[in-house]
Amino acid sequence: MQANGTGGQEPEPEPESQLSCRNGESSSSAAGAVHSNGLLSSANNGLPSTESPASDTSTKKKKRLSQSDEDVIRLIGQHLHGLGLNQTVDLLMQESGCRLEHPAATKFRNHVMEGEWEKAESDLNELKALMHSPSAVMRMKFLLLQQKYLEYLEDGKVLEALQVLRAELTPLKYNTERIHVLSGYLMCTLPDDLRAKAEWEGKGTASRSKLLDKLQTYLPPSVMLPPRRLQTLLRQAMELQRDRCLYHNSKLDSGLDDVSLLIDHVCSRKQFPCYTQQILTEHCNEVWFCKFSNDGTKLASGSKDTTVIIWQVDPDSHQLKQLKTLEGHAYGVSYLAWSPDDTYLIACGPDDCSELWLWNVQTGELRTKMSQSHEDSLTSVAWNPDGKRFVTGGQRGQFYQCDLDGNLLDSWEGVRVQCLWCLNDGRTVLASDTHQRIRGYNFEDLTDRNIVQEDHPIMSFTVSKNGRLALLNVATQGVHLWDLQDRVLVRKYQGVTQGFYTIHSCFGGYNEDFIASGSEDHKVYIWHKRSELPIAELSGHTRTVNCVSWNPALPGLMASASDDGTVRVWGPAPFLDSQETEGLTGMNLLISVKMMLVCCNI
Repeated sequence: MQANGTGGQEPEPEPESQLSCRNGESSSSAAGAVHSNGLLSSANNGLPSTESPASDTSTKKKKRLSQSDEDVIRLIGQHLHGLGLNQTVDLLMQESGCRLEHPAATKFRNHVMEGEWEKAESDLNELKALMHSPSAVMRMKFLLLQQKYLEYLEDGKVLEALQVLRAELTPLKYNTERIHVLSGYLMCTLPDDLRAKAEWEGKGTASRSKLLDKLQTYLPPSVMLPPRRLQTLLRQAMELQRDRCLYHNSKLDSGLDDVSLLIDHVCSRKQFPCYTQQILTEHCNEVWFCKFSNDGTKLASGSKDTTVIIWQVDPDSHQLKQLKTLEGHAYGVSYLAWSPDDTYLIACGPDDCSELWLWNVQTGELRTKMSQSHEDSLTSVAWNPDGKRFVTGGQRGQFYQCDLDGNLLDSWEGVRVQCLWCLNDGRTVLASDTHQRIRGYNFEDLTDRNIVQEDHPIMSFTVSKNGRLALLNVATQGVHLWDLQDRVLVRKYQGVTQGFYTIHSCFGGYNEDFIASGSEDHKVYIWHKRSELPIAELSGHTRTVNCVSWNPALPGLMASASDDGTVRVWGPAPFLDSQETEGLTGMNLLISVKMMLVCCNI
């Protein structure tokens, strides 16, 4: 093809299968330009020469490459170009007979990066024959004209921008809503205002590179490689390995700089919170519940001894120390709920308890002691996301919505509540009842609907942060995972011993990839969310483990409460060998080092 379509009749476009590799045949190159989408200018103006040396072709015939070999060569070539190793790429393409992209695509790339919009539009006519979807040309043209329009506005060329809007963008009759938005940018008097309102980087390499990334999605990869394709594939491979790693419990880094591509990703069990880090013995009777605050800085534990203890989590050593004790719960404390901002803590008692206590955790003062009737049973509570209301109820048929002063705002008659949860929409309250089900209740329009139906009593449940999944402890059955949106049972987890005691399980770990539950066999069980078999069984407690709480801010920290009167704090192993240390990343490594310092009294 001839540059810009000038100088004679254009030949027919090459078949797509011949665009990326010639296997020894020569090909022409178009001018190249420096930019971040994969090609840098070299001696051949951006594209490597594909002509093999005469001495080479005269002595031996080049080996025909498979399609996968061609793809790998192009990926390597694109990556090397990004590093500026242009002579190496030239040699690679000459020896292999491949080329990175079609000359028409290179020409189009250069015109876009140089802001030559008329020439770029002309290039679309050449590219149209190489595309799977000719209708995509209109979308590409719209993107080009949009960039042209914005750059005119930024340069203060309002009349030229208005001409583009009226004479070029509007006649396309494509994305009318977007055209109305673009027309509003005419009111921007300063370039900074335009960039802020349009959420646009401004005229230059950055915005044009982003534009080219969008344009490339309409072109077949044999014509133009997607930007940074090799890095994308490597990142996907690393994320897949981490996703399949049963013990991976840290943030998935988006880059590749902090990982090794030479070995497979693996996390050791010793990096996981499977080891007793601390035993809290300040309670003098059975500990029925424990819960970390939403910011992870505190732990609250409630006991049969009628006290609530607030523990402070040390930010450096992750050790817990007693902060304050909240007293006066005559029936014992079987359930605790932190307010969304962690200012308040509500404590509930067992089945015969008709009262609840609302504490100001920061001051240690009791704000509200609520009791509607001595016949009530207030055993469960859940905060509304606004932090100004909460719902509470029990198995004797009480179901109330109240304010922070304990004033009754609404009530729902005839619901024997076992456990409660408020969804993030601020309207829906989930309640498990004595009919072995979970229903959704709306106090605003007084509607309710069935969501989960089990065949055995639901002793407790908790909901994931995104509100999609519910984790149920079901009498004689164990731990079940339900999808609340699709209303289907997703998984039944094995191993735990669950009779008719109330045991509270939890989601935990980074991105809530794990599930933990206590058990009547005195153990703590941990599963990966996707696996029915436990990945860890933690021993140490000597009686039933009633509750497990995973720290929401420190994924390597977990606590469990037991009838043996203790709270156990679990973390990674304090000492790891060198090979295991190499597998640690981010927070796991930090936690392990801090634990070593604590154990050594440093």
